[in-house]
Amino acid sequence: MKKKLRAIIVDDERLARSDLRSMLSEYKNIEIVGEADGVSKAIELINKEDPDLLFLDIQMPGESGFDLLEKMDLRARVVFVTAYDEYAIRAFEVDAIDYLLKPVNPDRLKSAVERLSREDISSTENRRLLEYDDAMLLTINSHLKFLRVNSIVYIQAAGDYSEVVTQDNKKGLIQKSMTEWEQRLPEKYFCRIHRSTIVNIEYINKIEEWFGNSYQVQLKGIDTPLTMSRRYAALLKQKKG
Repeated sequence: MKKKLRAIIVDDERLARSDLRSMLSEYKNIEIVGEADGVSKAIELINKEDPDLLFLDIQMPGESGFDLLEKMDLRARVVFVTAYDEYAIRAFEVDAIDYLLKPVNPDRLKSAVERLSREDISSTENRRLLEYDDAMLLTINSHLKFLRVNSIVYIQAAGDYSEVVTQDNKKGLIQKSMTEWEQRLPEKYFCRIHRSTIVNIEYINKIEEWFGNSYQVQLKGIDTPLTMSRRYAALLKQKKG
């Protein structure tokens, strides 16, 4: 018998919580261990219960569901429950299981629950091209975190992962290949300078010739320069105009 998934419902509307709890009662693999009507209560409950699954409303008075995710390291997988339509939430790439639009459709809930039992959850991600002002919800260092595209200074290959460095000099490992990053990031702002390195052009401070037909790229706020191979120099020059 599979272990039950311990879940928390976060929604400021009591009726919405009640309806979702009722619908989820049909699924024997999910156990509701608590409810919260706002961010502060949700944080307390999550720290206490350490759930496997979070049904999270986005639009709540005061602080939003996105604020909650920015405030804490979250181990749980997330299903967004929102009144937003698909276009209003398009800026968020998902390491979440699904979006459920209010009022929650039982068939859509069933689809989301079924997805929990599959191991290819990452395949549900929207594979569209990212925009510079987009925000991504990603699993970074094994925790769910927000990452704004325009905050990325550079990305380097790290085995099966990639290491992302942001403008506040924070680093995190993400299970994405360099090829996938290159295909998804807005090419106007990001450029590969080495087979293992992608940089945000906006953060380039200066470029200096280096030995072995290579260059050193100095980035704003980053102490150690990065190496650029000559084969990528022409492409970067073209993008910088």
